[in-house]
Amino acid sequence: MPAISLVICVYKETAMLDRLLRDAADCYDDLVVVHDGPAAPDESERIKQLVVQRGGRFFVRPRAFQQEPHWPFAWEQARHDWILRLDADELLDEEMKQWLRRFRSEPEPAADVSGYTCIWPLWNGTRAITQRWTAGRIFLFHKKRVRFFGMAEQVPIADDHFEALSLVLQHRPHRKSYGLANLLFRRQAFLWRSVIAQSLLGRPTDLACWRWTDEQWPEVWEEIRRRPMRTALYRLLAWPILGMRDYWHHERKLIPSAAISGGVHHCLIALKYWWVRKS
Repeated sequence: MPAISLVICVYKETAMLDRLLRDAADCYDDLVVVHDGPAAPDESERIKQLVVQRGGRFFVRPRAFQQEPHWPFAWEQARHDWILRLDADELLDEEMKQWLRRFRSEPEPAADVSGYTCIWPLWNGTRAITQRWTAGRIFLFHKKRVRFFGMAEQVPIADDHFEALSLVLQHRPHRKSYGLANLLFRRQAFLWRSVIAQSLLGRPTDLACWRWTDEQWPEVWEEIRRRPMRTALYRLLAWPILGMRDYWHHERKLIPSAAISGGVHHCLIALKYWWVRKS
């Protein structure tokens, strides 16, 4: 029977972490929490106590302004091969809880299953406004069947394949989970674009890696490196159209500010890379 390690990377977020750990209490067998940089001593102690009370282990790592560089370290600390990857501002849908309980009581999945994806509905600050979009959020994977390099926006890459499930993972931050304001006015988005641009000046193997040995970038990043201005324009114009088509296909309604976000974000990443390379 497969056992699961719940791995969470946080920056402060004490109340949300407490909410998540209470929500997911009987859905995992091991807990690892990594803090992105030092926090105030009292807050760090509160987070540590939350984790220790649930039998977990708490680590403080150098500040990276993103969680992805911490994942290889965190996965190494995990006692089990199956990693449940959640963020502090997420909650498990009841059906997902039941599925995770069954998963832990059933035989090990086939060796060609690297992990599972779920639906990640849009959140408007008070409620979920979609039911089937977006899909493809990797929430559970086998750490010996994926490869990864630690850069913001990068996800684990399957050795074989991820199985797509109709389960729902609720993303419930204190703000909207979508929209141009997230991209244009949120400090974290500026930091992510900066660290991505700086990372793209080098090689993926320069970053914290998990089973990743290829010095070549995946095509989505290599296109930015080769032709940043052309890629910025293409993604700004084409990706929103594709996003709105995909959104309409799944939801039969449109929220343009959500559908265009990916294209705008990648346009800004490409422009930022062009600037730092030029500088």
